Amino acid sequence: MQHVAENFAADLERVGGKAARRITSAGEASGNVVVIGVLGQSAVIEELVRAGKLDAHDIAGEWEAFRQIVVEHPLPNVARALVIVGSDRRGAVYGTYDISEKIGVSPWYWFADVPVRRQANVYITAGSHRDAPKVKYRGFFINDEDPAFSSWANKRFGGINARMYEHVFELLLRLKGNYLWPAMWPPKAFNDDDPQNKIVADAMGVVMGTSHHEPMTRAHDEWHRNKEQGVTGGKWDYGTNAANLRAFWRGGIERMMSKGNGERYESLVTIGMRGDGDEAMAESTATRLLETIVADQRRIIEEVTGRPADHTPQVWALYKEVQDYYDHGMNVPDDVTLLFADDNWGQIRRLPTSNLDRKGGYGVYYHFDYVGAPRNYKWLNTVQIEKTWQQMDLAYARGARTLWIVNVGDIKPMEFPLSFFMDHAWNPEAMTLDALERYPRDWARATFGASQADAIADLITRYSKYAARRKPEFIDASSFRLGEGVGDTLNGGEFGALVAELHDLELDMMKVKAALPKDQRAAYLQLVEHPIAALSNLYQLYYAVAWNRRLAAAGDARANAFADQALEKFHRDQALTDNYHRVNGGKWDGMMSQTHIGYTNWQSPPTQVMPEVTRIPAQSVAKPIVFASGPVHDEASDVIAIEAPHYTRAVNGSGLEWRTIPNLGRTLGGITAFPQGRGPTTQQDAVRVEFDIEVRRAGDLTVQLYLSPTLDTTDRGSLRIGVSIDDRPMQTLIDKLLPSPTATTLQEQRDWNRAVEDNARILQAAFPDIGAGKHTLKIWRLDDNVVIEKVVASTGPIPLTYLGPSPREPRPSAALRP
Repeated sequence: MQHVAENFAADLERVGGKAARRITSAGEASGNVVVIGVLGQSAVIEELVRAGKLDAHDIAGEWEAFRQIVVEHPLPNVARALVIVGSDRRGAVYGTYDISEKIGVSPWYWFADVPVRRQANVYITAGSHRDAPKVKYRGFFINDEDPAFSSWANKRFGGINARMYEHVFELLLRLKGNYLWPAMWPPKAFNDDDPQNKIVADAMGVVMGTSHHEPMTRAHDEWHRNKEQGVTGGKWDYGTNAANLRAFWRGGIERMMSKGNGERYESLVTIGMRGDGDEAMAESTATRLLETIVADQRRIIEEVTGRPADHTPQVWALYKEVQDYYDHGMNVPDDVTLLFADDNWGQIRRLPTSNLDRKGGYGVYYHFDYVGAPRNYKWLNTVQIEKTWQQMDLAYARGARTLWIVNVGDIKPMEFPLSFFMDHAWNPEAMTLDALERYPRDWARATFGASQADAIADLITRYSKYAARRKPEFIDASSFRLGEGVGDTLNGGEFGALVAELHDLELDMMKVKAALPKDQRAAYLQLVEHPIAALSNLYQLYYAVAWNRRLAAAGDARANAFADQALEKFHRDQALTDNYHRVNGGKWDGMMSQTHIGYTNWQSPPTQVMPEVTRIPAQSVAKPIVFASGPVHDEASDVIAIEAPHYTRAVNGSGLEWRTIPNLGRTLGGITAFPQGRGPTTQQDAVRVEFDIEVRRAGDLTVQLYLSPTLDTTDRGSLRIGVSIDDRPMQTLIDKLLPSPTATTLQEQRDWNRAVEDNARILQAAFPDIGAGKHTLKIWRLDDNVVIEKVVASTGPIPLTYLGPSPREPRPSAALRP
């Protein structure tokens, strides 16, 4: 409580310009005051309850609930008080930071330098307001934190220590989170590196945990340090080294209980075991061995705490191959929270199908950052909140309501999606589709004020869409198609259209920047300017490399101009990084040091590598560079491409309604039937959308459905959707997309790689002998969690991809010229 009281006093000074006086007893109070306390633990609060001036019975015994109420004459010499009462200490903290945010102090005031606007007056609505979280544990995981987060922390704080973590804890609590997996890349260990870490976390009210492969509160690096008395280390193998592992884990629980007086540092204890170095424990599913491990871990918990194991909250993370144990029927104690996971790329792999009332409940471990196959993505924010919403809304509907945790890498630059994730976790029921659509504007207004909120929301939404189409680490000179050159004219093709979209976005970003007051420029650079400029520059770099290689191969001296442009963009990339590191006096120096140019496999290159370009000898004569203008796609072709939200009609039924998730995916948005989480339907249920199309040339009609990549979360192994034309029989398309840990064949692995690389899944149907003229294409809802983004049909050949706008959608501006 001391921390939040001090921070709230500082917030009042930030807003009002005058320091707020802190008092510790009712006798010191006079004038108008703010009272912060916990129900049942504050004498002032209890007296107000007894006097009938405060009714807080509806939060008594609740988890992290709070009530804010304006009370007249609560104390002698006090005319009026804003009373913030929590059902527990975190409830009081959230009730206080909720007021801070409402008076204009962003949760990102420190972590993104969002300025606080001075105000002469702020007003609190009379009456009473109650709130409480719908998801019990809500938090994030600092991971993959080298070189960026680590180098920043070393430069600013001398290490990843308690002084640094105090800022992380405050951010977490201001975002109404309560749970943290700390930075753990070797050689880091939260409890061992700085003993003050756990003390500060506990004092501020943060529940600490450890990641999916670090059981019993132990950082994995501690095992290799061999510092614990009685632990000789050795192989991380329970079959051959169980005694040492048990001693190691016992030390972790003993440390958790070292607070004194039988109390523990508040923790949600990870149980189970994976292999050494975040790998599989065994080549096959060793279910009985893992059951033995969990039983032994719970015995240690009972022996050290002196209480039954179910009195200590525990979580078992079903990450990667660990999910196989669950699917194969491993017996898990009912009080243990089962934490399902996504495929590391935003597609949830599994959700509960039964036993929704289990005591420990269920949760989801989600990713905004990842190191691993088919390629890392660590550099920029590439998250579409619309995709996160669709997946987590499904998770909540299916009963995953105990724990939501997201891997955010270095925290920065994930500020926007992390804000969304935490707001969604606080109350998934309030985050409706309408609230989702408003969210970028609401966030921009809270961060930068009303005058530019709409423009900034548009920038953030467009950036998120472009960045999510393909992670930056996947982009190179061969990522997208160039158009065919005709004579002296070069057609930018698909690549040029994407470059142009980003260039237009960058120009719009600069216009908004010019209109902002100077005190918002540092926050704007971090939250909006840098990611847009950096992504746009990366596309321009590889676009120039692509043209250089195309022209050089033809002996065309115009290749030299593109070589020059590529080199300039390569140097600009470093300049953009340096500019970020200089912002606000170098406060964030090191935070953007993640390498991202020069990938040759899944792992980051150790240094940035300039892509190879070729120069044509000087004696060659370069022709003028002329770009084609006009559409990227041929309007006269037989291809019909329709954005899914542009369906002609929707047929609802069985309690389901078709709705659009705006902006989801690579172009306009996605459609699916709501509410999510419902069981399968059949063609007889008639839940479908219809597209009226006109076929120009008779023949065999090919229909492609562009879907948001999703996975079957019911353990059936596939998702189904129906397609028909006119009154012909429905074809059932089966999507057997399997995540990397589940893929058993090379083709399955390739399918998954392609889906996550392209951020799209394409299913295809064929209808023979379709006559020219008007027809009705029908898409039938069969399974849940199938989201349609685009429909493409033709009686002729269909291009490989339609990454950008459809042929009949508005065109981007012409491609950039070197």
